[in-house]
Amino acid sequence: MKFNIRGNKLEVTESIKNYVEEKIGKLNKYFENPDEVTANVVIRVHGIDQIVEVTIPAKKVILRAEDRNKDLYAAIDLVVEKLERQIRKNKTKMNKKAMKNTFIDFNMSFEVEPSEEDDRKIVKRKEIEMKPMSEEEAILQMELLGHEFFVFKNVDDEDICILYRRKDGDYGIIETK
Repeated sequence: MKFNIRGNKLEVTESIKNYVEEKIGKLNKYFENPDEVTANVVIRVHGIDQIVEVTIPAKKVILRAEDRNKDLYAAIDLVVEKLERQIRKNKTKMNKKAMKNTFIDFNMSFEVEPSEEDDRKIVKRKEIEMKPMSEEEAILQMELLGHEFFVFKNVDDEDICILYRRKDGDYGIIETK
């Protein structure tokens, strides 16, 4: 696996870089061709917390995890555990016949403990009216509903957008194309 490690308000020392490469490198066993995969790692400081964000874009899927801790090395360990849990938990879904070609980057020969697999399914379906609205209106609607996200049609370009509340309290928008 290749690494792109950068620090935000933090200098990435050689020992931090080596630790990140060692820990995230353990995920190589889950990829068919780990040399073709690049892990993007951002390490930043927020107050006394050390935040580690890892994004691994494969061909048709993106693995992403973020964790924070007062100890940087503990945050790195936690984020690697999260990524490994994501892969192991979703192995059955990725291994299904209909999805097999989508996840060609992954090596599916690892064992999963029965407790790791779950039978999550869609239990509720909702229809929503897509009334065009501005981003400010969407924020107001989301706040009134008390939700963490809100789907709306942007009045400016008629695109479907997803408004969400970020961990820092601000908002983010995902725009469709």
